[in-house]
Amino acid sequence: MLIFAENKFIVQIKFIPSFACCVAVVAAALCVPTVFAQAPCRIDSKAFQSGEKLKYDAYYNWGFIWLHAGEVDFTVTAKRWEGRDVLHLWALGTTFKSYDWIFTVREKYQSFIDPESQMPLWYERDVLEGTYTAFEDYKFDYAKKQINTYVRKRDNPGVEATIPLTPCLFDVLSAVYYFRSVDFSRYKAGEQIPIDMILDSEAYHLYIRYLGKEKVKTRKKVEYNCIKCAIQLVEGTLFKGNEDAVVWVTDDANKVPVMVEAQIIVGSVKAILSEASGLKQ
Repeated sequence: MLIFAENKFIVQIKFIPSFACCVAVVAAALCVPTVFAQAPCRIDSKAFQSGEKLKYDAYYNWGFIWLHAGEVDFTVTAKRWEGRDVLHLWALGTTFKSYDWIFTVREKYQSFIDPESQMPLWYERDVLEGTYTAFEDYKFDYAKKQINTYVRKRDNPGVEATIPLTPCLFDVLSAVYYFRSVDFSRYKAGEQIPIDMILDSEAYHLYIRYLGKEKVKTRKKVEYNCIKCAIQLVEGTLFKGNEDAVVWVTDDANKVPVMVEAQIIVGSVKAILSEASGLKQ
């Protein structure tokens, strides 16, 4: 929900997101972060499970025309990693080759999270946005309260760093799934829900703003009762920053992102749910 939309991915990430939604969805480079007290990371419910698959159609606004320019896929899979059970979150966002002349997007995100706490253990981002490329690898060490990071951009050499691991700090993809576990019944329309996120080896204090409830009808004429939220964006190669992306998630226990809309540097994008399977509820 995060969530998320790279070219459609929407989660707050530096290119964010991308992420939400939808994607993703998630999922930063630089805005003046809003300052909050430490973001709470209480998990009110588990809205997803291993085996869940979500697919989104991504649309790019060209003048008065919405072009179906790409797709975003999210999957959740149970795995073993370093001797422990984890959930493998995976997201892939691509523009169709026929629309690459407008703006090319090839984005892949992976995150291993603890099945109970939903906190991230490892994260990888590998993206192409236009002519921009980036690769990120984060390992969350809770015993030492640090994150070991590796970031490489364009053709520059990769940079390794160690940054403090504060409580309730998410990567872009795990933030999308955390967003789905928020109990929105505890909030009033207009209230902000803080969330801390690591982007480009920096921690940001961001927020989700609860906007109430609304019905949404997809292009396939399917109508959903939804929870509507705005997500604070971080300026980067794709998003302008300081502008809200809007996300609609199902008003049920699954909280599946149904639609995401956001302004990007070269226009605007929209991600709409096209397929969902393996839902928990």
